[in-house]
Amino acid sequence: MIVRRAEQRIATLLSPVAGEDARLEASFLLRATGFRSPYQTITEEQTQALYPMIERRLSGEPLQYVLGEWEFYGLPFYVDRSVLIPRPDTECLVETALKLLTPERNAVLDLCCGSGCIGIALAVYGGARVTASDVSPEALSVTERNAKRNGVSITTVESDLFERIEGRFDLIVSNPPYLSAEEMRTRDASLRFEPALALDGGADGLDFYRRIAERYREFLNPGGTLLMEIGMTQEADVSALFQNSECKADYGGRPRVIVVKNDD
Repeated sequence: MIVRRAEQRIATLLSPVAGEDARLEASFLLRATGFRSPYQTITEEQTQALYPMIERRLSGEPLQYVLGEWEFYGLPFYVDRSVLIPRPDTECLVETALKLLTPERNAVLDLCCGSGCIGIALAVYGGARVTASDVSPEALSVTERNAKRNGVSITTVESDLFERIEGRFDLIVSNPPYLSAEEMRTRDASLRFEPALALDGGADGLDFYRRIAERYREFLNPGGTLLMEIGMTQEADVSALFQNSECKADYGGRPRVIVVKNDD
């Protein structure tokens, strides 16, 4: 059997969970196991070897976790269920941050770093000197693995927000947990595979923004900037917690990044 026919067979199996993306997902699975050409021969034994991955996907587990990696801002990132899956929406934060970095002002703190995708992208494309922190040691292990994979050196700190952070930074970036209790209860089935620790923002989804607002000035250099990703309905509530803030929209035109200048 050739790969093209195996792809058709796998797509048929995946259609209940992948819908119109079933063919694309089948292609991803085949590529992940080393097949590139649609006319490459694939044995029945090799096809059977794909079934554990197919079963995981049919259980509702996101494709990214099944593959064990995903691309973000043109870079490859290892992902597992200890970290959020990097999403295109967050690239808006990276793009905004890159415009603020200079050779003289490039010290960056990545709070709630998860997979490390934000800080690592800034190190690769902006030459940032990155400190990445997370309360989860498992997430920090993923960050360290991704930094090595992308050829950059960063510092990691196990910390509950600013608890164990030392020094000051030119830029603080964060994609903190921001789902409300109601959103956690009713979240999409695929989100149930992602770590609740990285999603749960408290009763109204604003707990982490309040905590950041209390202390961020202690860790920003004069003229520095705080950048935070927000949920699409949180612009007014988060902005009210910070002075001198503005909101940037993502590529879909939705409010996505709160920008806070430290004018001290």
